[in-house]
Amino acid sequence: MADHRPADQVFLADCQARLAFDLIGNTWNAVLLWALREGPCRPVELRGRIGGISPKVLTETLRRLEYNGLVTRRTYAEAPPRVEYGLSPLGRSMLGPIEAFGEWAFQHADAVMAAQERAEAGAAEDRAARAAPPGSGTRR
Repeated sequence: MADHRPADQVFLADCQARLAFDLIGNTWNAVLLWALREGPCRPVELRGRIGGISPKVLTETLRRLEYNGLVTRRTYAEAPPRVEYGLSPLGRSMLGPIEAFGEWAFQHADAVMAAQERAEAGAAEDRAARAAPPGSGTRR
């Protein structure tokens, strides 16, 4: 049976949608889930696939994803020990939303960056105007 709550209740602090946004909103969660779509791999392989992540942050993110049931961890009884991470069925179910979000970013990144540049330019003008000495004609 579907939950038919009013739309204005969907994003309350204790709602399920916020949980999903928290999971996908972390910088590395979606990146690691997407990197694991090709199959299980070791942490060093993951770092090679995505780049730009420290071993510490990779470990923390994998633990968080495992805690939330999105990845599985498999330890092999070998010397030296070997560990592989893979997507759980729950993690695999996140690939569609991640792909949709990535497509949105691809289509709109230029507009977002242009807005950021305009905002930064406006903030710089405001700082300059506030810093100008009285009577210089640049103060607002």
